[in-house]
Amino acid sequence: MNSKISPPSDAVRIHGAPIKRQSLADIEIQATRIAAMMEQIRAAMLPPASAKQAPAVSAAQLAELCGVDKNRIAYRLTRGDLPSGTMVGNRREWTMEDARVWVRDFRQERMRPSDAAGTTITVANFKGGVAKTTSTVTLAQGLAMRGHRVLVVDLDPQGSATTLFGVLPDAEVDHEHTAMLLFSGEQEDLNYAIRPSYWPGIDLVCAAPLLFGAEFALPARQTRDPGFEFWRCLDRGLDRARMDYDVILIDTPPALSYVTINALMAADGVIMPLPPSALDFASSAQFWDLFSDLCNQLIRSRGQDKTFEFIDVLLSRVESSDAASSVVRQWVLEAYTEKVLPIEIPKTSVAATASAEFGTVYDLPRGAISAKTFARARDAFDRMCELIEQQIVAVWAAQIEQMKG
Repeated sequence: MNSKISPPSDAVRIHGAPIKRQSLADIEIQATRIAAMMEQIRAAMLPPASAKQAPAVSAAQLAELCGVDKNRIAYRLTRGDLPSGTMVGNRREWTMEDARVWVRDFRQERMRPSDAAGTTITVANFKGGVAKTTSTVTLAQGLAMRGHRVLVVDLDPQGSATTLFGVLPDAEVDHEHTAMLLFSGEQEDLNYAIRPSYWPGIDLVCAAPLLFGAEFALPARQTRDPGFEFWRCLDRGLDRARMDYDVILIDTPPALSYVTINALMAADGVIMPLPPSALDFASSAQFWDLFSDLCNQLIRSRGQDKTFEFIDVLLSRVESSDAASSVVRQWVLEAYTEKVLPIEIPKTSVAATASAEFGTVYDLPRGAISAKTFARARDAFDRMCELIEQQIVAVWAAQIEQMKG
């Protein structure tokens, strides 16, 4: 028997076509080359200091965010008690940070009451490619524009949400920037890992491939200490953050892993982005089946329970011209009934353009793409943020009512 691992030549022929074998050294060279290329791409996308910036806000946009007529903005300017913005040509613009001051003033009734805790929302799905990360980051931006203070916790070792915030997971993220030290038991709460982002009102806990270590650290801690409840690690680690932030958004890996279980157990609400395709629908059924089994094993078998304030199914990447999508959309509506949000996120060229620039629809300046296409995508995300904000405000109201009772 031939015991050689590698053939004498690094080239073989399959069906007459030559192929080149790839060794581990080849893969390492490829990884280094791609990392260098990513640096070049980011430098080109984010000149001159490789730092992203939130877009400026026009008077019309400010009025929309404040929920008032544009004339009300002009009148309030005469009082001089809010940031006046700067004149760019013949129009006035505000930085996102200054716009948030206006929004918080005009929308006080929708801000978090001082006695209420921040609402934790986990965005989860079994499958990749369903717009999970895009939904998380866009929702964070939309809520921040509406005056809320938001913390994004990236728990996907691929670090896609981290990348969208202009941070390269491989080059710029260490253990202390991630939830890894919390999961390993070296830290008791997650505040150590929080860093500011380029978007005013949003702070970030990064992710990187090193976060895969949590899938070993959590069961190891459970083995050493039978009294340790691995599924409550993140929930307890967010207690301090819930006092500091209005909303905590958690982006999860596309698997029902130890980390995802932690994210779900920490959540007040769950959002599942779900494209109307047969495979994605089948995967969602598996997700809830497995999650139900795990809850029975981990929670109910111990005489405990877990309650979610809301569970939302968000139809994402919807192609209105696709006949098959219409059929699956009906399946989703029948299966998830009132959990399906009354908005669909369209699959548009805007999303593709934004992704290519490591951003979202809110990062793109108006005029970057056709007005009609931009409005269609932006309006859908605006409506998504509005619907989810309504649920968040309701959660706060329920908390206050419970305290009174």
